[in-house]
Amino acid sequence: MKFFSLLSLILIITLSSCTTVRVASDYDKKANFNTYRSFAFYKPGIDKADISDLDKKRILRAIEADMATKGFSKSDNPDMLVSIFTKTKENINIYQNNFGWGYGWGWNPWFWGGNNFNSVSRVTEGTLYIDLIDASKKELVWQGMGTSALTKDVNRKQEKMNEIVTAILKEYPPLANN
Repeated sequence: MKFFSLLSLILIITLSSCTTVRVASDYDKKANFNTYRSFAFYKPGIDKADISDLDKKRILRAIEADMATKGFSKSDNPDMLVSIFTKTKENINIYQNNFGWGYGWGWNPWFWGGNNFNSVSRVTEGTLYIDLIDASKKELVWQGMGTSALTKDVNRKQEKMNEIVTAILKEYPPLANN
């Protein structure tokens, strides 16, 4: 029974680790981020993103909501342009647990014959890049990136996009310029 409790604990830790968003950001150290107060979406960049139009809408809604909480307003004459880029990859994880095979430390005759608990899991992982571009200079001033496991559950997609975008934009503005 203790073995199955340990196995359950490992499974819970593994699944919960898949819900995190790994983020990174980079920025132009010469940019004055205090001058940016308005934004607009950069349509040519967004059109190139290789995802469905529904997922683009989800991402743009999440960005718009997060930018509004940071005090930015959407404008036809913006200080900053927002563009996105996406990548996906499928991770295949093979867990091979051959408990009870062989001699040595912990050999036990009741485990001989092998309790093989092998499993394979497939997880689609997505990376979202958010580019913030100075509208007057047309230069990239900040880029944030977030990677996370994606969900196929239509009811949770917007929630997942919000989580990823919030984690990325938490890095903006860079601390050096606050």
